[in-house]
Amino acid sequence: MKFETPAGINPIDQLKVVGKPADRIEGPLKTTGSARYAYEYHGEVTNAAYGYILGSAISKGSITRIDQSVAKAAPGVLAIVTAENAGPLQTGKFYVSRFLAGPQIDHYHQAVAVVVAETFEQARYAASLLKVGYKKSKGSFDLEALKDSAQQPAPSQFGPPPQTLTGDFEGAFKTAQVTLDEIYTTPDQAHAMMEPHATIAKWEGDKLTCWCSIQQMNWGVRDLANILGIPKENVRLIASYIGGGFGGKGTVLADLVAASLAARAVGRPVKLALQRPLMFNNTIHRPKTIQRIRIGADRDGRITAIGHESWSGNLPGGRTEPATASTRLLYAGANRLTRLKLAVLDLAEGNAMRSPGEAPGMMALEIAMDEMAEKLNIDPVAFRIKNDTQEDPEKPGRKFSTRKLIECLQTGAEKFGWEKRQTKPGSIQEGQWLIGMGVASAIRGAPIAKSAARVRLDKSGSITVETDMTDIGTGSYTIIGQTAAEMMGVGLDQVTVRIGDSSFPESPGSGGQWGAASSTSGVYAACVKLREAVANQLGLDVEKAQFSDGKVSADDRSFALGDAAKSGDLIAQDEITYGELSKEFAQTTFGAHFVEVAVHAYTFEIRVRRMVAVCHAGRILNPKTARSQVIGAMTMGVGAALMEEMVVDKNVGFFVNHDLAGYEVPVHADIPYQEVVLLEDIDPTMSPMKAQGIGELGLCGVAAAIANAVYNATGVRVRDYPVTLDKILKNKV
Repeated sequence: MKFETPAGINPIDQLKVVGKPADRIEGPLKTTGSARYAYEYHGEVTNAAYGYILGSAISKGSITRIDQSVAKAAPGVLAIVTAENAGPLQTGKFYVSRFLAGPQIDHYHQAVAVVVAETFEQARYAASLLKVGYKKSKGSFDLEALKDSAQQPAPSQFGPPPQTLTGDFEGAFKTAQVTLDEIYTTPDQAHAMMEPHATIAKWEGDKLTCWCSIQQMNWGVRDLANILGIPKENVRLIASYIGGGFGGKGTVLADLVAASLAARAVGRPVKLALQRPLMFNNTIHRPKTIQRIRIGADRDGRITAIGHESWSGNLPGGRTEPATASTRLLYAGANRLTRLKLAVLDLAEGNAMRSPGEAPGMMALEIAMDEMAEKLNIDPVAFRIKNDTQEDPEKPGRKFSTRKLIECLQTGAEKFGWEKRQTKPGSIQEGQWLIGMGVASAIRGAPIAKSAARVRLDKSGSITVETDMTDIGTGSYTIIGQTAAEMMGVGLDQVTVRIGDSSFPESPGSGGQWGAASSTSGVYAACVKLREAVANQLGLDVEKAQFSDGKVSADDRSFALGDAAKSGDLIAQDEITYGELSKEFAQTTFGAHFVEVAVHAYTFEIRVRRMVAVCHAGRILNPKTARSQVIGAMTMGVGAALMEEMVVDKNVGFFVNHDLAGYEVPVHADIPYQEVVLLEDIDPTMSPMKAQGIGELGLCGVAAAIANAVYNATGVRVRDYPVTLDKILKNKV
């Protein structure tokens, strides 16, 4: 099926199952511990050995020797894999990291060796006996020190152009009546997902099966085959359940490569999980940014010039953090500039983390908008509304497919009680606590991609859906099931969903906020074919056939759905592809975040007291799972605002706080009640589902809303995240 024109009325619009707050169909498995994650496949895998990765003890240099003699003699040791005996290895297509060091060391904790033994404890112990000789060389670990020498990166399909220029930005900024020119920084951040990276690898001849924790199965098969130098058709990946990813499990990382090499070396299945302290420096992370925001406006508050420049660093060949993405679309302004610069750093690779680009970019832009509103003496909500635009500001005439930013801001302001906010910072005090309110807009692109599915009808009238889409805790199982149930006219309890297996029809996987809209559209396409097959089998006119309550009816004739499969299961498979609507329309999700904080007047401890998010993301396929996505994203925003920072030792060259004791994330006590408002709407330009993604929208803007609330409470403007009490104290005293 090719989607080329805006969707009209179709079976999804019945909304008997789609759009309802259904419980997650895999929920009972997860709450009872029956859902099996990557490290837990015991029945399918027997006689497994265990792998353990030894990470590099230096950040830059080379390996001069690896003395394996003592380690090889340790109890239970079966093999030790290093670059010398692993065979030729390539890199993947999305990540640039080499997965096995030797002789060159690219970054701290890059895998140096994989020890394989009968038990995990034996493998870990033997790894401690390896004696590795290193020759250190000078590395670069300080983004600030390299800022002036950073270069413009090459264009990438995964982010905005390195530079955009509309009108005469420099001239308009210079002559603007009111201007802002400030620097903001965001730190390196870790995904810190609950389930570590883990793989069980098993070879059968030249065929490789891996039970793993990976978000994009199609990328994973492609990349693992490329790395190992084997045909794609020889690789099968299985990831039925994933314990969180946030972009950190997009495709192949060290666990998959190491387990595959180890299993090949010993001729047995191998289980391998990255120990938590290794994950921070061995895998990927959200890289630090330095951002310069310039805004010029007339005294009435109309933006006349807006500029956003951002610097980040990465390994050679790596991508930049695309922090300017939001600024290109969010606000009006005739004269515009965005620019990205990339420095070479010898730290672990910077790459996708939930809402790459928009999340850190909005952390700067939405503080700048508040600062500009204050300069203009305009309410921050009113300033944002005044500069709304209904067409792409870089491409006049290109309309947004649907855009309700103003409604998001107005609805949120009303729900939150924004009228009680005091303009003068520090005006409200309750006992020893200073109270402040903050706001930020939200924006995140709504990409959609080719997706396929296979659906099966049996004689009982039950439906089975298969697609290689994954569920990283987002509710994929449920919305896929709801889609099939709606299309085939059955209850959700009559649908079995099988996902997370690369042998199933290909979807784009979980990531980029494209998963829900894409995967359900693929299921829609397959169900259209199955409906045709059912109608033909029963001798009904497919154009007139109605599927409802487990029956198929047309022209006063009615059959039980299962009657079509009396002679054998009916199977249909199809994919959905897309035409040029995304070029004709700017397809984007919008929202608004409102936050109240309390800051202790003497210690400057910060407490988030209230949060309201209003989101506009097309049709909401399941309001219960959508709300769950948003509150999770809001929680992540609290972490980004107040806690999260991977601290770089700029002499040694590594992230010092590389565990969940030193890298702080929010816990229950940090999070208040979170109200989520989902605006009702459809976007017929997206797909037959008329839905967009929402999982990353809920994060964008949250940190800035908190930072703005802290300023409103204290009068201290912190432009360097995270906003911690020492930064307030330093500026307050």
